[in-house]
Amino acid sequence: MDALDLARLQFGATTVFHFLFVPLTVGLAPLVAVMQTVAYRTDDPRWWRLTRLFGKLLLINFAMGVVTGIVQEFQFGMNWSTYSRFVGDVFGAPLAIEGLAAFFLESTFLGLWIFGWNRMPRLLHLATIWLVAIGTWASAYFILAANSWMQNPVGHRVNEDASRAELESIGAVLTNPNLAWMFPHTILASVAAAGFFVLAVSAYHLLRRNHVDVFRRTAALGLVVGFLSSLSLAFTGHEQAQLKTDLQPMKIAASEALYDTEEGAGWSVFAIGTLDGEEMIFDVRIPYLLSVLATNSPHEEVEGIRDLQSQYEDAYGEGDYVPNVPVTYWMFRIMAGLGTLMIAFSAYGLYLLWRRRLSDSSRFLRYAIGMAVVPFAASAAGWIFTEMGRQPWVVQGLLKTEDAVSPSVSAATVATSLVAFSTIYAVLLVVELGLIVKYGRKGLGEESGPEDVGAELQY
Repeated sequence: MDALDLARLQFGATTVFHFLFVPLTVGLAPLVAVMQTVAYRTDDPRWWRLTRLFGKLLLINFAMGVVTGIVQEFQFGMNWSTYSRFVGDVFGAPLAIEGLAAFFLESTFLGLWIFGWNRMPRLLHLATIWLVAIGTWASAYFILAANSWMQNPVGHRVNEDASRAELESIGAVLTNPNLAWMFPHTILASVAAAGFFVLAVSAYHLLRRNHVDVFRRTAALGLVVGFLSSLSLAFTGHEQAQLKTDLQPMKIAASEALYDTEEGAGWSVFAIGTLDGEEMIFDVRIPYLLSVLATNSPHEEVEGIRDLQSQYEDAYGEGDYVPNVPVTYWMFRIMAGLGTLMIAFSAYGLYLLWRRRLSDSSRFLRYAIGMAVVPFAASAAGWIFTEMGRQPWVVQGLLKTEDAVSPSVSAATVATSLVAFSTIYAVLLVVELGLIVKYGRKGLGEESGPEDVGAELQY
């Protein structure tokens, strides 16, 4: 493997690993805020203890997310310096806003939330956790604005003399059409991850008959949140697919292994192709469904890989403009399949809740613990699909990935840092899981009010 392959592997691994922590922070912060709001309004000790439990899990996850995110951004300067020089004026703007405004908002108010117990008026203290939740969502918005620009570059001009993109409209970057559905889709995925996480922790304690009356409530909260967000993901995903049909048609064609342009194109249920991804061997399709998903019409045309390759060669010159079809195809199906599983599982859980059988259904509760990993696996598959489906572009239509790597960084240097980071990340993952399991199993502890909650969180 050369420096380019290793740099891509390192950035991909770092991104996927970092995004194991992001969804839980983005989704769990508002749920903890809801728990504290209920505690504030009712002064019920049980809700104060739930705030303590899930607040502690939020803090553990937030710390890990910060560490891995910092390393991810360093790679722009280390492995991708050509990319940084070309896009820095545009790509750096939303990232700067995220770092100087949104991240400082969430981190500052998280500190106030931790150390403000019993030192601030309760209502003001409650406002701090809501501001943390707002800050996490704002951070996600600006980061996704930067990524959306890579998918659909707007609000810029290319200075040919300087060989770089220059910002013309920050408003256009922050209102990118690609961002309009990417942001809610990512937020809903995060909320779903948090819902299933809350359900898993609650299911563990319900199985052991620990504080059944309390954890039945959070299990219900997790099920409702998990079901509604998972169901909404299907809608936002559909809207994204239609947008991608216009903005990134090659990504859609590759995700369906559609080699030839078709009217009334069918949706592929299962396909087997050659290892190089250039030919189809076996394919099962539902007639007309792809055209419906992509255009809302069963008879509209969907462009195929071969026609798009010819169009791109005419527009950008000779080259291979087809992404890795097997990876793009299967990552999309893993994402969609796991999303469907989340909808079905949470719907069945709500049925058990309605029949008042949830806390007594040991089989469902055991499965609920394992389901905690499913939203994270779906998110990882979704991001691999999003980024791999854009290849060979790092910025769609402007800069190829092979032209973005640092010219002076050797393969040995990247390989060394890849091994070092992988080792550190493996240790961090073990620490994260160990702490989450430890404090998740600990449960509610002794009877407590807001004063004891604050002391526990600071400790």
